[in-house]
Amino acid sequence: MTATTGVPPLRSEPTARTHEVTNQPPPLVGHDVADDAVLLEGVRREGAEWCLDDLHRIGRRAGSEEVQRWADEANRHEPELRTHDRYGNRVDEIDFHPAYHSLMREAIAEGLGGTPWADPRPGAHVARAAGFMVWSTAEAGHGCPVSMTYAVVPALRAAPALAERYEPLLTSRVYDPGLRAPEGKRGLLAGMGMTEKQGGTDVRTNTTTAVEAADGSWRLRGHKWFTSAPMNDLFLVLAQAPGGLSCFLVPRVLPDGGRNTFRIQRLKDKLGNRSNASGEPEFDDTVGWLVGAEGQGVRTIIDMVTMTRLDCVLGSASGTRAALAQAAHHIRHRSVLGARLVDQPLMRNVIADLGIESEAATTLALRIAGAADRAQRGDAGERAFLRLATAVGKYWVCKRQPAAVAEALECLGGNGYDEASGMPRLYREAPLNGIWEGSGNVNALDVLRALAREPESLEAFRAEVEAAGGGDARLDAAWRELRGDLVLTEDAQLRSRRLVERLALVLQGSLLVRHAPHAVADAFCASRLAGDRGLAFGTLPSGTDFAGVIERLPGAAG
Repeated sequence: MTATTGVPPLRSEPTARTHEVTNQPPPLVGHDVADDAVLLEGVRREGAEWCLDDLHRIGRRAGSEEVQRWADEANRHEPELRTHDRYGNRVDEIDFHPAYHSLMREAIAEGLGGTPWADPRPGAHVARAAGFMVWSTAEAGHGCPVSMTYAVVPALRAAPALAERYEPLLTSRVYDPGLRAPEGKRGLLAGMGMTEKQGGTDVRTNTTTAVEAADGSWRLRGHKWFTSAPMNDLFLVLAQAPGGLSCFLVPRVLPDGGRNTFRIQRLKDKLGNRSNASGEPEFDDTVGWLVGAEGQGVRTIIDMVTMTRLDCVLGSASGTRAALAQAAHHIRHRSVLGARLVDQPLMRNVIADLGIESEAATTLALRIAGAADRAQRGDAGERAFLRLATAVGKYWVCKRQPAAVAEALECLGGNGYDEASGMPRLYREAPLNGIWEGSGNVNALDVLRALAREPESLEAFRAEVEAAGGGDARLDAAWRELRGDLVLTEDAQLRSRRLVERLALVLQGSLLVRHAPHAVADAFCASRLAGDRGLAFGTLPSGTDFAGVIERLPGAAG
């Protein structure tokens, strides 16, 4: 007892070891993210085997402790907008944590921006797609400016003089941040400004106006609602010209070094994507140059949107794979009731089901990337396939990511709900690609447009699916049933989501039947194309070859 309180004193030494850590998985660091059979097989199949050494280098960096620390820091220390300097001058600068710049520097150096457009090798766009997927597993937010820089090039080519001027800098491997005259920099980043607060996706209701000046440039006035990466150098912007909605190239700094009017009114406070800045720029006598024909703004900018939609598919496949890798790593090292989780029947069902979902997404994403590569090289059939497959893939792969990531998070139990695990960041990021570049409804309606107006795209899609004809009776039956529903009726819009879902599933099924091991294709067809469909993850039927599926999961075998 102490003399003053009568309370026994605390012991100076513990009587037992209360903080010995057991039955916890080691950190998933120091590994090669690209050491993934599903990814590597897809890269070879789509014609980019020559990139594998580079891909493994990117994978080792993505899995390193340093890059994972950058990812955490870039999201904990979010970008900050400085509208004015200390003297009251308008500056519209965005400050980023050094970790963000480190992530960007490596992404651009690895050719994940516009570089493939300057690479004549077949498979260059596939190599870039695979690198983008691998690198995005570390941190997805900075992928937005990287993606838009990649996507802007084909649209900018509608203005040959502008493309000649800026394309070499957009395809550069040098990350050169900061506001300076574009042609005085070693590399440029691009963005786009389409939506406005009164219309959102309905860009034809845009109120931003453009008037031609005497020198051949245009002057824009208006306000954009959701412009991602407003710190970039150049933007494709939609505005109403006398001839109708048109596309313009708007730089933040003019060729003479003067500042263009590009007032960033505020940054968006987003659910996820915290490392990346998204804001509302205001134009007031802002200088721009016409890209494409006057009145053809949507047709011009759609080339950029198509490529960013491809990156949405790649990003969602990557995010799903990243969550799966964390879940698989956890259950290989965690024991419950005397056995590792990976050996427990119900957990095997869950992780195998997630593995099937991820493999189908990754395989489809790389197939679309292969189509984009071959279409860019003049393959008309691949271009037709790309038209429909991109919209179908954008709808379904992005729609499935949130559910898959949530299930993977649950595999970690309470540990997965802890920010230190990295899973909450993956979960917050998961809905993003389903919204950006057109929500699920927008892409479903885009599929209807392709079916109605571009019969060659359906024919290319049919040929792709039927390439697996006879490989699985359940796939064949699902395709026969679906073909009967492809004649559009008055209620087509009402039921379009179900139609697009079925298109996605038969396409994924065809790819897996042709290219995946039997265990994967069989489980996919049994669970997605026949019997009970649309159930929770972990409801694969008895008789599934769980071992054959689980051995395909990312990470070391266990």
